[in-house]
Amino acid sequence: MLTQRMVDILRSIVDEFVETAEPVASKTLVDKYKLPYSSATIRNDMAILEAEGYIEKPHTSAGRVPSNKGYKFYCEHLLNKDMDEEIKYAVSNIFSDSSMNVEDCVRESCRMISDMTNLTSGVLGPNSNTQTLEHISVFPLDAKTAVCVFVTNTGHTENKTFNFQSEVSADDIKICTDILNDRLKGTPVNELKEKLESIRPILVQSVKRHEMLFNAFIGAFSRFASDRLYFSGTSKLMYQPEYSDIEKLKGLIKIFDDPEAIREVVDNKDVTDVAVITPKGTELFWKDDMAIVTSEIKLANSDVGRLMVVGPRRMEYNRVISLVDFIARQIEEIYK
Repeated sequence: MLTQRMVDILRSIVDEFVETAEPVASKTLVDKYKLPYSSATIRNDMAILEAEGYIEKPHTSAGRVPSNKGYKFYCEHLLNKDMDEEIKYAVSNIFSDSSMNVEDCVRESCRMISDMTNLTSGVLGPNSNTQTLEHISVFPLDAKTAVCVFVTNTGHTENKTFNFQSEVSADDIKICTDILNDRLKGTPVNELKEKLESIRPILVQSVKRHEMLFNAFIGAFSRFASDRLYFSGTSKLMYQPEYSDIEKLKGLIKIFDDPEAIREVVDNKDVTDVAVITPKGTELFWKDDMAIVTSEIKLANSDVGRLMVVGPRRMEYNRVISLVDFIARQIEEIYK
């Protein structure tokens, strides 16, 4: 059980380390934070906090830094979870454009969060492994352009634009679409490309412009399965001292291109390291020396996406958590 004095010391250590990225000494707590305790008392309590696992001592410094346990206590008990009204007003402006679809809105939200936190923000879409194709519709716009609409068993829809190199008849488009609906319904989204390859001979026999349509669909299926992950601000991690090691940075950035790697981290987190921050379910957890703030976005068609911010353990939790929680709830409210 931490005393109030220990809580004050821990709060100041976290605030100082987040601001400076430098280990915190007892003298700093006395001089800068004006804690009403003697240096000897603070050093004694810091030793207890270290023994209890709330702070730790880097090998190269006499100061202390917060541990995962310390960050967890801070985020569960010491956060100010109310977002600044000026920031809330600025955030609300992106939702004022009624013509913006949900995908564009989410991406714009990610860019804004990244800019406001100087961290990497992203969205992870519905798991393509658990969705199957329900229906395909193709609407010709002119002889060389068409819009393809995919619908999954969960009601999720995505649009892809086909730009053909030469003219394709409406009859060819209809025949091809009918064949695909007949043969691909119920196929998992991540298997569509492989399944399409297997029915290619049928398209060759039935459709005049089979090659052009086949290439259009194969590209669309590839994007349909992979367009489940978007990150903004990955380069911002380069300016975080925790990622000065280029190999460490490369390893982190690599997973930003892999939806399954991100999903593996999120779905298999150690529950003992999870701090549920808000009544709506926004979570903060730590993986090694990385912190992830994440919130599910539930839409009316049963799709579940995930808004997240990824960065070092040393992040401005007040701002990050309130931003993610507020924006996720705004998206749900507008697009549900």
